[in-house]
Amino acid sequence: MNKSYMKTDLPALLQDFFCQRLIQQQHASHNTVKSYRDTFRLFLRFAEDQIGKAVTELELTDLNATLTLAFLDHLEVQRRNSIRSRNARLAAIRSFVHYAALQRPEALPEIQRISAIPMKRFNRPAIGFLSRPEIEALLAAPDLKTWSGRRDHVLLTTLYNTGARVSEIVAVRRMDVENGRCCAVHLHGKGRKERIVPLWKQTTRVLRSWMSDISHVPRQPVFPNRFGQPMTRSGVEKRLQAAVTTACHKCPSLKNKRVSPHVLRHTTAMHLLQSGVDIAVIALWLGHESIETTHGYLQSDIQMKERALAKLQEPNTAPLRFKPSKDILAFLDSL
Repeated sequence: MNKSYMKTDLPALLQDFFCQRLIQQQHASHNTVKSYRDTFRLFLRFAEDQIGKAVTELELTDLNATLTLAFLDHLEVQRRNSIRSRNARLAAIRSFVHYAALQRPEALPEIQRISAIPMKRFNRPAIGFLSRPEIEALLAAPDLKTWSGRRDHVLLTTLYNTGARVSEIVAVRRMDVENGRCCAVHLHGKGRKERIVPLWKQTTRVLRSWMSDISHVPRQPVFPNRFGQPMTRSGVEKRLQAAVTTACHKCPSLKNKRVSPHVLRHTTAMHLLQSGVDIAVIALWLGHESIETTHGYLQSDIQMKERALAKLQEPNTAPLRFKPSKDILAFLDSL
């Protein structure tokens, strides 16, 4: 192999990849850049341990397919990462080596081996969601006599109304509540995609009341923590779990369910679907890039399947007894 390639400047390639490709050319979101950054922090440290070179001495040729496969196994076995996380790390590595191939064409054979590493398939569990009595108990759980309780009530109500992701709801500012009448909210979604979601009358009422309790500065977080800063993902999770604990007293079925902010998002989608809202509208409501993602809710709605089954008349034919064919080749030809 070309000696000049053997001494490629890996740090320069990585910096160009992040600054030129991701940030400048692709205009990747801050979350995407952070995810890719974390991938290469882990990958380079792993390479350092496996190869015995300092990170500053690693070369592009060191990041080969064998090392990449060992790293992916390390993520699943030692770090106990999920298959989704493993695939996300692989996607980041693939993106970098594709960029490296354009800059160092002589590296293409090894890069093709890395690109050929497949994404691992995984079981997709049925989507979990709450029933209407369960969501009603959850929304009624916060103590409205306290400042944090009123905030939590508005937060959970808005989460259920909008089906927003946690990252979207904590980023909502006063200026994102449309027209000052609280009739819609402007969400800043993943991948720099934005959408406006209408609010139900009840949500509008509690949100308008809450807005009078916070600062009138346009960039004021609508859901602040006790220090006036936007709530964190873990902060929302903690307040949700506190509400679940309280709601379990009135709705014991919640004890057997794992309730997360994303489960509230699923609940919004399922309740819209059960109310007869078109699947394409739900996709827009949730900010799904592809309607195929939203089709998962159709698979999980057992009530819709039962109604469809009830409309189908059972056949009136007697069951036939299976008789195996003696000529196996003829049987195979008939398939």
